[in-house]
Amino acid sequence: MGIDQGIRFEVRPATDPDARWCLEQYFAELDARFEAGFDSADALAEDPDALSPPSGLFVVAVLDGAPMGCVGLTFHRPDLAEIKRMWVAPAGRGRGLGRGLLAEAERRAAAHGCRTAQLDTNRVLDEAIALYRSSGYAEIGRYSDNPYAHHWFEKALPASGDRAAG
Repeated sequence: MGIDQGIRFEVRPATDPDARWCLEQYFAELDARFEAGFDSADALAEDPDALSPPSGLFVVAVLDGAPMGCVGLTFHRPDLAEIKRMWVAPAGRGRGLGRGLLAEAERRAAAHGCRTAQLDTNRVLDEAIALYRSSGYAEIGRYSDNPYAHHWFEKALPASGDRAAG
């Protein structure tokens, strides 16, 4: 399934109202789905500079002027990006938006010079786990101290000039 033609991916500050709305909805969904809930206090207190150039970036997916999803990148080393805070609004699901956001994050990471993308996720997020595996991510050992993570994944990225970069 391809992504809706009307979807635009826009880099926004993590403090942008649409970005904040996406993050608040994302955290609320995690709180509802995680077995022991999710404490967003630490996540909301995360330094917005971590998802802002040059340390990272934040992408909002927009359809007809409304935010439909988001994904963040943090650049830990010149060759390594971590994908964070990927979420799709219920109204945007079933349109290929999750796969589109992941490909957009990979493309932007490769354009930044990263050769590897990593991410972590919770065991109850079956859709995310299936997406990552079907997108070429391989499970690796724990690389973070995220208390909500049960799975850690990694994928080699093509050089930014390669057509497969997304």
